Amino acid sequence: MTATSKKRTKKPISKKASKKVVKKRIVRKKAVKKPSTAKKTAAKKTKRVKKTTARKAKSAKKAAVRKAKTTKKLVKKTSKKQVSRKKSAKKSAPAKAKKKAKPVRAKRVKKKTIRKKTKTTAAARPTRKKPAKDDEMIHGIAPYRASRGEEYMNPQQIEHFREILSAWRRELVGEINRTIHSMQDETVNHPDPNDRATQETDMSLELRSRDRERKLIKKIDDTVALIDAGDYGYCVKCGVEVGVARLEARPTANLCIDCKTLDEIREKQMI
Repeated sequence: MTATSKKRTKKPISKKASKKVVKKRIVRKKAVKKPSTAKKTAAKKTKRVKKTTARKAKSAKKAAVRKAKTTKKLVKKTSKKQVSRKKSAKKSAPAKAKKKAKPVRAKRVKKKTIRKKTKTTAAARPTRKKPAKDDEMIHGIAPYRASRGEEYMNPQQIEHFREILSAWRRELVGEINRTIHSMQDETVNHPDPNDRATQETDMSLELRSRDRERKLIKKIDDTVALIDAGDYGYCVKCGVEVGVARLEARPTANLCIDCKTLDEIREKQMI
């Protein structure tokens, strides 16, 4: 038998093999269909993008046209205003030209004087003393106004307190002399016992006040001695500064506020 005459005999296919063949064919068809769906989706996307870009371009063109129209309107308005201003200026120019030009006066130039600044210390600065009121006067002397950075108990302060003490002493001595003269003049004995009683009470009160003043004069003399010694203005117990304000209120004070308050508390406890 020749090769051409030979007929190929087909083997019978089993059920399992046939099922496999069918599955393979289905898979191939699906594989063929997938690229077609992907192409369709891509075409749809491109169409959408094109539509959106076309819409954006149209909206941009419309906005540009609107801007151009608004700019044209503004230019027309500004040009009209400028023309109207020019016309009004031309009308007012000849009216102003008719007025006579006033002669221009030359301005006086003030010469600037340069003052040299000099450094002044606290002691060299002159203190401007304000006029003191009658209520503020201390035995006829104005209160002391200390400047910044002033030294405590300097010669000016010492002289100020010396004047206050001397003026106070003069007042007390004058009152004592006045009472002595009044006692010498009023030696008349009143016939009425009531009048005599009132006279005696008045005299006893005056003598008590004069006795206090006598003690005060002694204190003033002691404070003057302290000024001469150079210990005035400092506390006798602790050595702290008494202060200008306290000394002006009580020139014979030789204790600071703290020591004085402690003494007062002890006196109250003793009583």
